[in-house]
Amino acid sequence: MALIRNFEEAAYRAYERNELEGTIHASIGQEGVAVGVAAALRDSDKMLSHHRGHGHALAKGVNPKRLMAELFGRADGVCGGKGGSMHVADVKCGFLGSLAVVGSSIPLAVGVALAARRAQEDTVCVVFFGDGGVNQGVLYEAMNLAAIWKLGVVFVCENNAYAITTPAKKVTAGEGVQTRAQAFGLSALRVDGQDVEEVAGATRTLVAEARAGQPALLECLTYRFLGHSRSDPPHGRYRTREEVERWQGRDPLVVLAHEAGLDAEECVRLDAQAQAEVHEAIEFARASPRPTAEELAKDVWGDV
Repeated sequence: MALIRNFEEAAYRAYERNELEGTIHASIGQEGVAVGVAAALRDSDKMLSHHRGHGHALAKGVNPKRLMAELFGRADGVCGGKGGSMHVADVKCGFLGSLAVVGSSIPLAVGVALAARRAQEDTVCVVFFGDGGVNQGVLYEAMNLAAIWKLGVVFVCENNAYAITTPAKKVTAGEGVQTRAQAFGLSALRVDGQDVEEVAGATRTLVAEARAGQPALLECLTYRFLGHSRSDPPHGRYRTREEVERWQGRDPLVVLAHEAGLDAEECVRLDAQAQAEVHEAIEFARASPRPTAEELAKDVWGDV
C-alpha cells in the first residue's frame, strides 16, 4: 500500500511538471481494496480494471518502473508507451488491462472466465468497477451470464460514493449493488474498504467459491482522498472539507499499521523503502526513450 501511495503521489507531481501526457486518476485512499483483493489471488488468476487502475496493476505485480514509463509515454513502458495511465496491461502477470470506458471491463471478465473454463484452467478473474458503473446495464448482463454458466468471476465494486461529482445515493435506487447481485444468485459481501485485512478475508472466501463455480460480488466502501482527476479539486465543489478529513481519518495505511501493531519507526522504514523504489521508477521513466514511429504502429493494425 505504501508503494501504491508513493507511486501515485509521484505520478501526480510528474503530471504537474508536464512530464505525463493526458490526465491522471489517482486511487489515493483506496489502496486497501487493491491490495486486499490481490492478496487473495494466485499468480495465475486474472484481473481487469478501470480508469483508476494504477493500484490494481501494482498489487497484481506490474513492475513499477515499467508502469511509470508507460505513464510517461516511453518505449520501455509496459505497453510501449501507447497505453498511458488509463490503458495499461501486462498479460504475463495476469493484469489484463485498464479500460477507460465506464463498465467496459465487466463483460470481458465473463469472457475470460468462460475461456478458462473451456481450457480447463483452475483460475478466477477479478474485475473492478466503481459505483459509477453500478447502473450500467452490461453489469447485469454479465452477472446473469456468470450465474447461469457458473463461471469463476468475482465482481469488485469500489464504492467511493461519487461518480466524478455525482453522489451514488442520488442515482442508485434500492439497497445497492450487493442486493442486486444476490438477486442473480451470486454470493455477495459488503466490507470496509479501508481495512485491508477485512477486504482480503472476504475476497478469499469469495474467490474460493468462484473457483468452485459460484460467481460472486464484493462491495468495498472506500473513498478517494483526491478529486476525480487532476482537474478536480479534492473538496469545495461537491464534497466538504469535513467529509474528506473524516475519511482521511480512516486512511488504510494507518488502519493497517494500528491493527498490525507497527510502530512509527517501522512505518517510516516501509515508507522510505517505497519512496526509494518510486524514485528509481521515475528516473527509469525519464531515461527511457520515446517510441519510434515504427514502434508506435506495432500491434495497432492486424494483417488483412
